Amino acid sequence: MASPDHRSPRSAAAPPALLEMRGIVKSFPGVRALDGVDLRLHRGECLALMGENGAGKSTLMKVLGGVYRPDAGEILIDGVPRQFARPAESQAAGISVIYQELDLIPQLTVAENLFLGRERTRAFGFVDSRDEARDTRDQLAKLGVELDPDARVETLTVAEQQFVEIAKALAVDARAVVMDEPTAALSQREVERLFGIIDGLKGRGIGVVYISHRMEEIERVADRVTVLRDGAGAGELRAGELDRGGIIHMMVGRPLEAEFPKVKAELGEVLLEVEGLARPPKVRGVSFAMRRGEVLGLTGLVGAGRTETARLIFGADAKAAGSVRVGGREVSIRSPRDAVRLGICLLTEDRKRQGLVLGRSVRENFGLPNLDRLSRGPFVDEAAERRKFAAYREALAIRVPGAETPAGSLSGGNQQKVVLAKWLERETEVVLFDEPTRGIDVGAKVEIYRLINRLAADGKAVLMISSELPEVLGMADRVLVMHEGQIAGEITDPGRATQEDILKLAMDRDAA
Repeated sequence: MASPDHRSPRSAAAPPALLEMRGIVKSFPGVRALDGVDLRLHRGECLALMGENGAGKSTLMKVLGGVYRPDAGEILIDGVPRQFARPAESQAAGISVIYQELDLIPQLTVAENLFLGRERTRAFGFVDSRDEARDTRDQLAKLGVELDPDARVETLTVAEQQFVEIAKALAVDARAVVMDEPTAALSQREVERLFGIIDGLKGRGIGVVYISHRMEEIERVADRVTVLRDGAGAGELRAGELDRGGIIHMMVGRPLEAEFPKVKAELGEVLLEVEGLARPPKVRGVSFAMRRGEVLGLTGLVGAGRTETARLIFGADAKAAGSVRVGGREVSIRSPRDAVRLGICLLTEDRKRQGLVLGRSVRENFGLPNLDRLSRGPFVDEAAERRKFAAYREALAIRVPGAETPAGSLSGGNQQKVVLAKWLERETEVVLFDEPTRGIDVGAKVEIYRLINRLAADGKAVLMISSELPEVLGMADRVLVMHEGQIAGEITDPGRATQEDILKLAMDRDAA
């Protein structure tokens, strides 16, 4: 006689999750990247996936996307076990992964990117461009986006490219969409537009996995949060249970004393002055001064001219007008070499392409701007490089297996520290930080903030360019807000200001 079924009618009738990953294990030589990870996604749900850099988020999504094959565990779609040997098989099952590094071909049009690999053809094998353009418009219209299907992707803004990636994902009838740090290069207005698109996807029954380090975004968009730590599941919270402190504790394994551990340093004399700095149309008559021990915030909407201002100071771009003074003396900066000689360094927004040589070791990256100090005649003194780097590795708490580790294998926070170490070795006095914590997890952000405090305490002048308004208000002594290439206003007491105060200046120069 069969044993009775004790399940409740509700649980018996409950449909399987849209997507389940059970006990996923993945190892690489010397590293167990995933250690029995579970993940569940329902129809019409936005699941936030959080964790420090190196926690296993990207590896887990690459297993889901068919880039990696798991060593153990299973993937179920609608309760049916599936195996993905390559990305095309994952895509055919309705999974679309939008990676942080956008997967578009710049030289092709929007329509050509959407239909790449599945071109519409007519008689004699010719591509039916008109049909593709019509369907491209339809896909973009579903997202509330108007773009010319014949526009080359290289002419689009980063935000527009992000929307093309989403349209591309939906064009293959995706049922689950993964978005990895989708707002990294978007303005606040574009972020809100993306959230509207996510709400629309959920309304159509599509599941969304949303990977981000930005707590305010998670609070806005997520129905549930799954947290990974050291390659394993650390916990799960529902929307009504979301608590910043609890999530951070799950991510880092310890409570953080403060999200923004600002320590005011004693201000000294003016160290850097710029007056009437211009390179139209991006920069138009920018003037400000920085003192020793000061952290000066520079913010504004994407395209306001923040990065371009830093590049002009550093000599990476030629200025059309204006002057720069260092220590009260007007100087000529025609190239980054001149800036470095004067004690100015720039930690670029894109550290992967502009700040590091990813295929070379951390020792070699550290030594690159310091070869004049670390060479004996025509030969690099590798022993001296290792010795010097070891000191910074300890001082900055750089987590790296060894000096010969490739820079590309480090987490974002540790890459940022390597870039900072090479400039500190040059005895830099003025530090230009462009988006210092972009793509870095909460725990690593706090470490970077403490390094900024330390730089200020050592009498450096720090320019902190950031799109993250809580970060600017939490860490800067003063804040300059840019609008269309000009300084729209100054906030002298960030501790008493709000994000709305900054946005008013950023969106309307007359608000000053």
